[in-house]
Amino acid sequence: MSKAEKKKESRGKDMTNKIEQEKWQKEQIESEGKTMLKDNKQSHSIQLLTIIGEIEGHDVLGNTSKTTKYEHILPTLAAIEDSKEVDGVLILLNTMGGDVEAGLAIAEMIASLSKPTVSLVLGGSHSIGVPIAVSSQYSFIVPTGTMVIHPVRMNGLVIGAQPTYDYFKQMQDRITGFVCEHCSITREKIEELMMETGVLTKDVGTILVGKQAVKQGIINEVGGIREAVSKLHEMIEKGN
Repeated sequence: MSKAEKKKESRGKDMTNKIEQEKWQKEQIESEGKTMLKDNKQSHSIQLLTIIGEIEGHDVLGNTSKTTKYEHILPTLAAIEDSKEVDGVLILLNTMGGDVEAGLAIAEMIASLSKPTVSLVLGGSHSIGVPIAVSSQYSFIVPTGTMVIHPVRMNGLVIGAQPTYDYFKQMQDRITGFVCEHCSITREKIEELMMETGVLTKDVGTILVGKQAVKQGIINEVGGIREAVSKLHEMIEKGN
């Protein structure tokens, strides 16, 4: 085989590999909402994760619902921690909340990563989405982004007995404790926001929009994707 033929064959293999890589990335985005961001200038590889729709727990939701499946996110986070190719993690959130146990599991996994992590609230990060938003090392929210703070709620049949209320309180304390540990809001303040009666129609709780979430000490900074990516590259450079 001549040099020209070998060169042509090599270009063909490179093109095939590129097509297969793009196809794989597309499948990852469609099935699990994740992909890799590669900065050729700074040689940083960032794993992008999305937490969208309702966080699905042990019960499978309907086909018409946008969901984030925790059985997809947890193995991905474990693989990120063990990977030498991933330098940092960017988490995009637009979630209405969902299963408390699944949401806390995701938040705990993110918080325990050794890689630099940045979260960005887009649209909203409500309910159990709040612990996920604050679980990263640094957090952003867009100016129109919202966060809903409210007590634990449960659908379906509930036994009106003291052990039920004790369980609710224990679950609420777990969420409150995690949030306060990973941001600067105080326990007294977050409990006050949870029990506000004049904001949500037919419910208790508080809606925080953009700067309000920063002012209350839940989110670090108002910003968008530009600020979030820039901050993550800065953290990677510093070896945070």
